[in-house]
Amino acid sequence: MYKISKSKMPELLALIAGKMDLFLPVDNNGTVNFGLWTEDARVDLDTLKTVKSPKDAFFPQSEVLYSCYRKAKKTTIEPAALKDAPFAVFGVRPCDVRAFEVLDKVFLSEPADVYYAARREHGIVVSLACHEPEESCFCKVFGIDAAEPSADVAMWQTGEEYCWEAKTEKGENLTALVVSLLEACEDTQAVEEEKAKIRDLVDRMPNSHLSLEGWGQGKTKERFDDPRWKELSDACLGCGTCTFSCPTCQCYDIKDFNTGNGVQRYRCWDSCMYSDFTMMAGGNNRTTQMQRFRQRFMHKLVYFPDNNDGMYSCVGCGRCVEKCPQSLNIVKVIKRMGGTK
Repeated sequence: MYKISKSKMPELLALIAGKMDLFLPVDNNGTVNFGLWTEDARVDLDTLKTVKSPKDAFFPQSEVLYSCYRKAKKTTIEPAALKDAPFAVFGVRPCDVRAFEVLDKVFLSEPADVYYAARREHGIVVSLACHEPEESCFCKVFGIDAAEPSADVAMWQTGEEYCWEAKTEKGENLTALVVSLLEACEDTQAVEEEKAKIRDLVDRMPNSHLSLEGWGQGKTKERFDDPRWKELSDACLGCGTCTFSCPTCQCYDIKDFNTGNGVQRYRCWDSCMYSDFTMMAGGNNRTTQMQRFRQRFMHKLVYFPDNNDGMYSCVGCGRCVEKCPQSLNIVKVIKRMGGTK
């Protein structure tokens, strides 16, 4: 294990960015989101949760898949280049690291998504334990330890220092790149105290003991026909804020754009909360907001576990708890239809 003082962190980030693209939390006019490191970027490793999750690093909000050109009666198709160089995603919280595992289940299952797979192959994830968990957090419900990040490199904030531990071969390679700025950490007592403090705080969060009774594998019939969906969904605006802030939502649309010199086919995030989601010539199979509302939470809490050995596709990050303008978040659904301990 190594350590580095906070004062040296800008130097470490610059060193990494000199060798590869570096994505990390950046403050832009008071809004913190993951972005590309630049010399004048206002890096913010203290904000617990970015507005959007870092899933953009592997599943961008919008990306070109291929371009078509026609010249002299000949059509040329050029697929978008796959990621072929290392890059780092720095300061990822444990819940968002688990979200990558959820996305892996979707995009790496056969047939694997080649764009996502290339990014995962070359991406190096540096995680940061949650120094001060917030009341909206409930990652513990899904078996996530906010004190023990699972990534290529794990970091903990201890006073005016960060402790650094490589967990994988990718992590070892990144460590070798920056080792000149790191100091050996012989005494890990401070890290253990930080872990204990984090776990104590998480245990006292109001939603950390939420019960998942009534959810999970084999609950489709029981939950699908529950009349309470109507009551819960009545105030839903269908705005999609929950899906766009969610680190595990993976729905997307594919569209064509006329560039004036050809056509670009691209994909962009979509939302099951929208009335035109999966719209076809004959309409779509969810015609009311209640049905769309139900779909979102059934997928997170029933359908996904059914198809992925019990893994839920919610990681308890709490973004939807904070962002839904109508307070119709997944915690409320779990409590209203399942119960709490």
